[in-house]
Amino acid sequence: MKRSTFSSKFGMLAAAVGSAVGLGNIWKFPYLAGENGGGAFIIVYLLCVLFLGVPALLSELSLGYIGRSNGIGAMRNITGNNRWSIIGILGFLGSFIILGFYFVVAGWSLEFVYQSVMGSFIGQSGEVITQNFDTFRFDTWRPYLWTVVFIVLTAVVLYAGVEKGIEKWSKVLMPMLFVIVAYLCVYAIFLPNSGEGYKFYFDFDFSKINADVVIAALGQAFFSLSLGMGAMMIYGSYIEKGTNLAKTSIQIASLDTLVAVLAGLVVFPAVFSFGIDPAAGPQLVFITLPTVFAQMTGGYIFSIFFFLLLAVAALTSTISILEVQIATVAEEFKMNRKLSLVLVSVIMLVVCCMCSYSLIPVEGGNELVFFGVSLFDICDIITSYIILPLGGLLIMLFLGWFYKKEDLHYVLVVETKCSEGLFKVYYFFLRFIAPLLLLAVFLQQLGLF
Repeated sequence: MKRSTFSSKFGMLAAAVGSAVGLGNIWKFPYLAGENGGGAFIIVYLLCVLFLGVPALLSELSLGYIGRSNGIGAMRNITGNNRWSIIGILGFLGSFIILGFYFVVAGWSLEFVYQSVMGSFIGQSGEVITQNFDTFRFDTWRPYLWTVVFIVLTAVVLYAGVEKGIEKWSKVLMPMLFVIVAYLCVYAIFLPNSGEGYKFYFDFDFSKINADVVIAALGQAFFSLSLGMGAMMIYGSYIEKGTNLAKTSIQIASLDTLVAVLAGLVVFPAVFSFGIDPAAGPQLVFITLPTVFAQMTGGYIFSIFFFLLLAVAALTSTISILEVQIATVAEEFKMNRKLSLVLVSVIMLVVCCMCSYSLIPVEGGNELVFFGVSLFDICDIITSYIILPLGGLLIMLFLGWFYKKEDLHYVLVVETKCSEGLFKVYYFFLRFIAPLLLLAVFLQQLGLF
């Protein structure tokens, strides 16, 4: 049976950028920059994207392009055996576990869109907003409702398939995301004291750069591009033959980084306008910023668009991550795609509800909290600390040291028109630089470096 492919370069690029752009760009990048010195972190981050992100992204797209299947099937097609299928298995497991908590947080973004529309933040103090957020998280039904809604939205897009589902909706959602973030950037310029936010964000004080900042930037560069979870390998398998993979990888990484940088141009002027700590951490989006919106002139409109941006970014990512599950189950078990979608969505719904429930303080103890760590956090820890960096490392080791150089050269230079010089640079980084950088991330995540 002929494999589905993206029908246009723009559709393919929109889908791949949509996979890369997610909550990490809008939520995590700004607070990491806040914690690690603003502009100094950005410079290091850009270098990490160049030296680690682009080579890893090109490697993952290449494996999918060559193998023309899901991660497990692609490695089987390339090697002729199951010896390296561990790469696909890790991607499948990683994407499944990630969705367990990602859908929950994505559902929170819809709740905050709703609260913004209802004007719930207007005139409220930080203490009240914090209390309202905790009340929502620990509620017996609202988090589950929004999680279900988000899973259904994602499933509806995927039900139509690659061209009529993923590609069609990516062409709508990604331009929408860029329009919203551009609007918010312009809006932020006119906030009082916004100049202090820009000063902090572009303060290139290289004395602030240390090993911790470099490792944080390396990790964010890798995770922001949706690497190691099989999504880019799946999308690589949908790319038409002859597409310049090297150019595509650079475009994806550039647009993903652009969204992250623009998110900072939205967040920091707003934060500094009201004297909020830019290093507020993960609570920056769901507690600190609503507090800012409550005091801001025009905060009602700003909050609606900001959380809509967050929801759209989350949706473009859940589409690609759930596609890993659907394609793998359908292809490995010879199952109808729509049946695979229903089966995976139902299982995912159960897992997500368990993760959400694990956050609720229950008198007498929560059975989904193990040694003081919730199932929600366990899913995050397992994927971020082990599965994703290990999967990415194995991908680069396979292509750099076990796959024939002449075969990779043919695919990238002859078939997809990558320049000879760029291939030589990429291959050097693939074999020596990128694996060492990712190994550093892996060891640091495990607390060994």
